[in-house]
Amino acid sequence: MSRKLHVALLRGINVGKAKRIAMAELRAMVEGLGYGEVRTLLNSGNIVFSTEGAPAGDPAPRIEKALAGETGVSARVLVLAASDLEAIVTENPLLERMTDPSRLLVAVLQDPKDRARLEPLENQDWGADALALGSRSAYLWCDEGILASPLPEALSRALKNRTTARNWSTILKLQGMLRQ
Repeated sequence: MSRKLHVALLRGINVGKAKRIAMAELRAMVEGLGYGEVRTLLNSGNIVFSTEGAPAGDPAPRIEKALAGETGVSARVLVLAASDLEAIVTENPLLERMTDPSRLLVAVLQDPKDRARLEPLENQDWGADALALGSRSAYLWCDEGILASPLPEALSRALKNRTTARNWSTILKLQGMLRQ
């Protein structure tokens, strides 16, 4: 059996005071589910793990259930295979525009079919900002910063919160962890 690497993106973890979890506790919880090589990225709610010999089934609902049951924290979990994250990195059409990786946001779609909901937004004029779509994600260039841009809010309305986003620096750090 070959080892398969995954990354879990937990939505809303360690944002605000209500959903804080120690990363050591999160790692132990994921290991307790039978996953291997569990690593977290800082206090970001991002987990890299392997599934060799792990129990069958989609890891996302298992992690969500354990998170709520063991820590009392409810959070959406999106799990990507390493190859999915690699595709997200290589598909990024906004790299030439990027001058600051903290202003390039990658919104990973819960369901790739949700991409159709974003196509009308892709054709709108966003001024100095930009939106481009990949097969599993949306790339948002927020020229004046993420908080100043209308793009994240427009994306959230279109998808009804069926996405989770990370800045480009975090995406590249997760890619690096998967390659270790």
